[in-house]
Amino acid sequence: MADEPDPDRLRALEERIAKAHSGRQTKRSGAGKGFSQGEVAWRMVIELVSGMLLGLAIGYGLDWVFGTMPIFLMIFALLGFVAGVKTMLRTAQQLQASNRDRTADTSAKGD
Repeated sequence: MADEPDPDRLRALEERIAKAHSGRQTKRSGAGKGFSQGEVAWRMVIELVSGMLLGLAIGYGLDWVFGTMPIFLMIFALLGFVAGVKTMLRTAQQLQASNRDRTADTSAKGD
């Protein structure tokens, strides 16, 4: 058995591979583009909870620094909740727009 590969055979193999790739068109599937309903639900729950926890942490920190225990905690907990809800709504609008675009693309391809 030879230690070095035959350059002519390698060149011929590369040409056959290039021909095979150029003659075939790759079609991309739509898999992986969309999210399942469970993934979307968990994403929204995490956005809401993280907004609330961030608000609680900021409020508790300010109350600890200034010595006014429940005031900033309640204010920033409410602000964190509002921020979480706004983030959830923005995510829902983005997902709705992407679903609308995806259905428009599939209906245009079907014509």
